[in-house]
Amino acid sequence: MSDKQSDPNQDKKKPKRLSNKRSTKKLTGYLVLSVVAMFGFGFALVPLYDVMCEALGINGKTNTVSAVQPQGMQPDYSRTVRVEFMSHIKPDMPWQFSPEVRVLEVHPGEVVQTNYIARNLSGASLVGQAVPSVSPGMGATYFNKMECFCFNQQPLDGHKSVEMGLIFYIEPDIPESIHTLTLSYTLFNITNEVGAAANKPESNVLASN
Repeated sequence: MSDKQSDPNQDKKKPKRLSNKRSTKKLTGYLVLSVVAMFGFGFALVPLYDVMCEALGINGKTNTVSAVQPQGMQPDYSRTVRVEFMSHIKPDMPWQFSPEVRVLEVHPGEVVQTNYIARNLSGASLVGQAVPSVSPGMGATYFNKMECFCFNQQPLDGHKSVEMGLIFYIEPDIPESIHTLTLSYTLFNITNEVGAAANKPESNVLASN
């Protein structure tokens, strides 16, 4: 009898190869989904940044108040809070962006004015959007912006510079355990998003004709 007997070791290898193929397909699927997710995250980064700050309670968003100092608020000259200013720029934004001063000693209840300086290093007109955060998070609710360049989009022509104003105060009832607040702005390039929004109504009109 010359019938060949099946090799048990060979039979065991077949399921393993099939399993490897399935794993490869799964891995490819995960990678594709990751790329799509990263693209979507980058496109919606500015609003997501706001949501994350609010949800996590870290690097908290500062308060927005009216452009008038609250009546009856008196500065507390018996103490000071150190306010540190920082700036960050996303990689696709060819600007210089920095605070006019890095540190201020501020009395709670005192209205303070300072600036950030931006310079467009490219030859193209670009639009920036600054997103603020304050740490520690528990101190963010005591930091009030009366005026801020972050309230609006910031268009800037190529090779131009601009001073962007900030007026703020720290509430007098800030806990004495908080000695330092760090205000940080991250600057995003929203030129494409602004352009797309501007062209959208026009395309709708053309489509209706």
